[in-house]
Amino acid sequence: MYGHAGVAYVYLIYGIHHCFNAVTETDGYPGAVLVRAIEPLENAEGRGNGPALVCRALHIDRGCNGLDLTGSMLFIEGAPIVPDDRVRTGPRIGVDYAGDWASHPWRLWVADSSSVSRPRVTGTTLDPAMLG
Repeated sequence: MYGHAGVAYVYLIYGIHHCFNAVTETDGYPGAVLVRAIEPLENAEGRGNGPALVCRALHIDRGCNGLDLTGSMLFIEGAPIVPDDRVRTGPRIGVDYAGDWASHPWRLWVADSSSVSRPRVTGTTLDPAMLG
């Protein structure tokens, strides 16, 4: 996660599940986006509605750690544009240990997607200013 933007950060959680992040900051500064869910169109095996399920469906493991996400092995392809009024935001999941940071609305999802991990009935509409 301390690498340069545009590389994969893949780690093992609970000793059994892989989680895939896209690094978003400069070298030496920890910043990444956890990919919690995908809407698979092709090349996925199984569900992708949870961080470990994303990795399982796309065969992502620690061997993918550090891969350039603009390369051919593992990449994030352009997604359809989702109107702001369909994007919801709320607190992240599983970070209660983070104190005040745990309540920041840094979890984003598409309101009507069947692929969202832990779907939420509530959430606020995205304020684009929140993203800078």
